[in-house]
Amino acid sequence: MAGVLILGATVLLFPKLKYAYAAFQKSSNASAVVIYLSVKESALDVKSVARLLQAKGVLSITELFELVGTQKEMTARNIAPGKYIIEPGTAYRHIWNGFTLNSKLNGNAEQSVQVSIENCRTLQDLAGKLQKQLDLDSTELMAYLQNGTTLSNLGFTLEQLPALFIPNTYELYWDQTPQQFVDRMAQEFKNFWTSARIDKLKTVGLNAPSEAVTLASIVYSEQSRRAEEWPVIAGLYLNRIKQGVKLQSDPTFKFCWGDQLKGVQRLLAVHRDIDCAYNTYKIKGLPPGPIYLPPVGVVEAVLNPDKNDYIFMCAKPDYSGTHNFTASGAEHAKNAKTFQNWLAAELRNR
Repeated sequence: MAGVLILGATVLLFPKLKYAYAAFQKSSNASAVVIYLSVKESALDVKSVARLLQAKGVLSITELFELVGTQKEMTARNIAPGKYIIEPGTAYRHIWNGFTLNSKLNGNAEQSVQVSIENCRTLQDLAGKLQKQLDLDSTELMAYLQNGTTLSNLGFTLEQLPALFIPNTYELYWDQTPQQFVDRMAQEFKNFWTSARIDKLKTVGLNAPSEAVTLASIVYSEQSRRAEEWPVIAGLYLNRIKQGVKLQSDPTFKFCWGDQLKGVQRLLAVHRDIDCAYNTYKIKGLPPGPIYLPPVGVVEAVLNPDKNDYIFMCAKPDYSGTHNFTASGAEHAKNAKTFQNWLAAELRNR
């Protein structure tokens, strides 16, 4: 009878003892390993996670790790996608605890990633860069951005929407959804556009943050190398707006052509003649939205422009990247002719 009781107790206790043994087993990696759990690659379940960790060298065998995950009832519902770092010798139970979804809808040990938003000309450029840094599909992000409800909630037209995204480096979770990403950017936008900046916006004669970013995008497209010219160019274009003079900015009609003028150094009248809402040789005032996502410093230059009477600018006939500025049409014509002659000679001598 005693033997039967012992056998029965052993049968009952064995699974618990085996789990206790498995839970305290440690990972095989000799150095920290970065793991990305993605719902896009496969269903997040015990076996798929175990296979991934084995492939990354965290596990030598998967049986005991799977046992711990099964006992903890880990499924797609409570395994949180994202970026994780598995340190050497991490106990299996701690690994699973780290993967567990918490009340903030993140994994307990989920790591943030640095996401850089810069050098983007269009929303498509932005979506493509984000796809390389986050577990975001660029097509899904674009669909969310173009959705009428999204635009209505944000208070932007699709053309104005690039103004929402302030170039910077952000700490985000790798498994951001399109809505989570846009919500974060909307908060950053709100934080940037303080009452003091809104007051400056009105002082320079603009009506909305998107207008300031649109003008900044033109300023930056004209001058991306020499920051000291940003306030000067901003002042020049604000002069044109106040006087009702067309902006006549070459980067705006280049924007209309997409990539077709990429690498073209000599722009011609036929390029400038394109019918397009962004072509400031044909429309008066600002185009409907930004032609680039300009750095914050350029937006600040628009809000704090140089007080000048300039109406014209022309690149200097050298490789300095700077411009000649003037309020005189005759002087501008002379500057333009000098530059065109210099450029023609440079092209002939190549």
